[in-house]
Amino acid sequence: MNIPNQIPRYSDNERLNHWLTAICFMLAALSGLSLFHPSLFWLTNLFGGGPWTRILHPFIGLVMALVFAGMVLRFWQHNKLQDNDRQWMKQWRDAISNREDRLPEVGRYNAGQKMIFWLMVVCIATLLVTGILFWRPWFADAFPIVVVRIATLLHAVTASIIVLGAIVHIYAAIWVKGSLGGMLGGTVSEKWARKHHPAWLREITGK
Repeated sequence: MNIPNQIPRYSDNERLNHWLTAICFMLAALSGLSLFHPSLFWLTNLFGGGPWTRILHPFIGLVMALVFAGMVLRFWQHNKLQDNDRQWMKQWRDAISNREDRLPEVGRYNAGQKMIFWLMVVCIATLLVTGILFWRPWFADAFPIVVVRIATLLHAVTASIIVLGAIVHIYAAIWVKGSLGGMLGGTVSEKWARKHHPAWLREITGK
């Protein structure tokens, strides 16, 4: 039974998909960082030591990519860029200054959320492909060493970008009060929806 004035935002399956992706992402990030630089090698203790970290990291990444693919199938239609999104991006100063009354009406996601979504799509696809190219002992020996080296470098650069993107995503979820509750409990207040996503509110309620 919904609390009065609460609007369903995410189903149980959508939230489960999101949090499984988030957990895999954190494990992949921590294990990857532990192998990235000697000063971070102590993080391998979280995974049973260096050899186990090296073994587990690619499998964690593979699971993350598969789970994230489920998110893409669920949400890609809601993240297509439209004309009002381009206008929203031109007025990004109003967005970060909390002057949302000046912005074009937002649907289920605003342009910033959509850009983070597509950034994640590109980055995770890149991490998957490059990771396979230098995954030893399974695939790396099938490619020239120059390909393996380029893939390793691109993997590291892409990982840095996606970590920064995740930080922005988490910060925005905390900064916009009420957003985190939607992914934790599945609902948001009607007031929140009217303020941040009025077009989406009108679409699902007719108000």
